[in-house]
Amino acid sequence: MQITITSSFWLFLIILLLALQLFLVLILTINPILRYLVGQQIGNFINRLLSDKYTQNLMEVWPAGKRISVLNILEIGFRAHSGKIITRPLGSPKHFPGFDNLMFAPHLMTRLSLPESAQMNMQVTIGPKADKPLVINIPIMIGAMAYGIALSEEAKRALARAAKTLQTTTCSGEGPFLPEERMEAGKYALQIARWAWGARTQEQIASADMLEVQMGQGADMGAVSLEAVEFQGRAQELSGLAPDEPAISFPAPPGIQKQSDWPNFMKGLRKRSNGIPIALKLMATGHLEDDLTAAIKLGFDAVIIDGAQGGSHATTPIKQDDFGIPSLFALIRAVRFLNNQRVRDRVSLIVAGGYFTPGECLKAIALGADAVYMATVPLLSLTHNQVSKVIPWEPPTTLVFYDSPSKSKLDIDQAATSVVNTITSMVLEMEEGMRALGKTSLKELSAEDLVALDSLTAEVTGVKRIY
Repeated sequence: MQITITSSFWLFLIILLLALQLFLVLILTINPILRYLVGQQIGNFINRLLSDKYTQNLMEVWPAGKRISVLNILEIGFRAHSGKIITRPLGSPKHFPGFDNLMFAPHLMTRLSLPESAQMNMQVTIGPKADKPLVINIPIMIGAMAYGIALSEEAKRALARAAKTLQTTTCSGEGPFLPEERMEAGKYALQIARWAWGARTQEQIASADMLEVQMGQGADMGAVSLEAVEFQGRAQELSGLAPDEPAISFPAPPGIQKQSDWPNFMKGLRKRSNGIPIALKLMATGHLEDDLTAAIKLGFDAVIIDGAQGGSHATTPIKQDDFGIPSLFALIRAVRFLNNQRVRDRVSLIVAGGYFTPGECLKAIALGADAVYMATVPLLSLTHNQVSKVIPWEPPTTLVFYDSPSKSKLDIDQAATSVVNTITSMVLEMEEGMRALGKTSLKELSAEDLVALDSLTAEVTGVKRIY
């Protein structure tokens, strides 16, 4: 498989050459002798470029770059260097079919849009039939990003603080339980994870507003391992592992050894949950309907469908690029199946994986989602106005990752404010879109508010075509 990003690489190369040329001009105007010598070298270089055969010519990279991307070449180098599995941050660079070919279709003459003063109801209820449903004031939830496995304590506290201000929920992710995160958060989703610590203590479960059984995510599923050196410090202490013990995930949460264990597992978890919703998080695959059938049978209050665009801190390229199905397809299949099973009144649908804009979120809700989990957007927002602390020598994410020496540089208050500002801006834009459609509540949105620009999108979504 090839991931073609060569156009940006060549643009970067051209800009670099132009900058180098400008630098040389400045130098050469000062020193005519140097100008002559460099001119001779450039002339020799061009002559060789135009005369050497391809196998001895630097420009062999040009046709090579047309069939194999810079990313492919880079990852070949990583593999050649270590001989080990490589992991890539932030998800696949592939461009999957998405929401771009769906457009909102407001009525201009037959239905008026709403004035600026019209109040929007953006509230969402997750697990409406649970004894203690989760009620949030906006349809955007801060997604699962694990303490220790991925993020630092500073980053997790900032996300929790932002979620409380926004009156939405933040998710623990699959890492060890971080008490400071729970103290900072308002509404809190706790993952029942596929690690040794994943069953959680009764005290931890009692502190949660929703439980989330994690069986997979957009960019990962199945067993993985972390070397002890990647996990050392407080996260390892909270995990209960020995200092030199690697962290190894399981195929399913503790207590599930075979398929027949699920009913008793859910019975016990329901008793421990004390009435809060229990959700199931899945990587969306071609067997999505089979997975949803099992979820309904086991009595889950919500399902979280993570499409192939989902990000991660560090998972293998093969899982990011070659597993799962795109988020739009997963959403449509999940909505149709749950509607056909007539369970939408009790099973909430949360979608995740590659949602970056207010328009994408609003389209997902119009197509049937109840809420959207976002991780990459708040993650990148955390470092806003703080990237100068690490660039150009390190990427901005070194401010938030657990295994980074730069994590202590993150200002928690500033990071939390940036996340609040980002998501507030997105929700305000969603509200403006709803006013344009003449809608005052998320529940009023439907596929009838959309048109498709191409036949494939129309066929997949059931939305009418523009022609």
